Amino acid sequence: MKHKYKKVLLKLSGEAFMGKKDYGIDQKIVQYISKEIEDVSSSGVHLAIVIGGGNIFRGLEASAEGIERTTADYMGMLATVLNALALQNALEHHGIETRVLSAIEMRELAEPYIRRRAVRHLEKGRVVIFAGGTGNPYFTTDTAAALRALEIGAQIILKATKVEGVYSSDPLKNTRAKKFSEITYIDVLKKGLKVMDSTAVSLCMDNHIPIIVFNLMGKGNIKNILRGKKIGTLVKG
Repeated sequence: MKHKYKKVLLKLSGEAFMGKKDYGIDQKIVQYISKEIEDVSSSGVHLAIVIGGGNIFRGLEASAEGIERTTADYMGMLATVLNALALQNALEHHGIETRVLSAIEMRELAEPYIRRRAVRHLEKGRVVIFAGGTGNPYFTTDTAAALRALEIGAQIILKATKVEGVYSSDPLKNTRAKKFSEITYIDVLKKGLKVMDSTAVSLCMDNHIPIIVFNLMGKGNIKNILRGKKIGTLVKG
């Protein structure tokens, strides 16, 4: 079946890997994510992934508790590498050729991030997992997702969440929250909606790359979005 998007960046939060645990990695969830990705990668879509590390370590929270911010952020970057390796292992169990590229060099675990190398892996049909955020403190993995999407020439960013899209307020706390089917970057910034952080949204706005926010746990959502079905919330200019 024809796909609307051929080169895609998928942003996964670290929290998604927790499942119902309080912290860490739930292997059942990782296997579920791997199966969803398998359905996409086997269809010829060039797929890159950026993973957060909040299930293991959150830099901002640690900074608030007294760890120096730069150090806390680097610790958070290392947490993303753990998640990337867990996902790589699961994907390879499904027979999907995968490469982890890290913004922080650690040769025994991952390839160093080089843009041309990442693009070449995608051209060869490999799923590329970007770890280590941007490699710089004070930047979130949301910003890393926007940056990597631009660098590899992705047509769209798929932002996986726990809810069905972008709402006027937190739908888990407010049952009367309104879901948007489509919203502009400017409105996301003005309303302070928790889509991605403001740096990431601004990067996407300045470079005209759309974002689709959707529920990761909706079976087949990734595949159906790529086929052009209206799922979640579209953020664009």
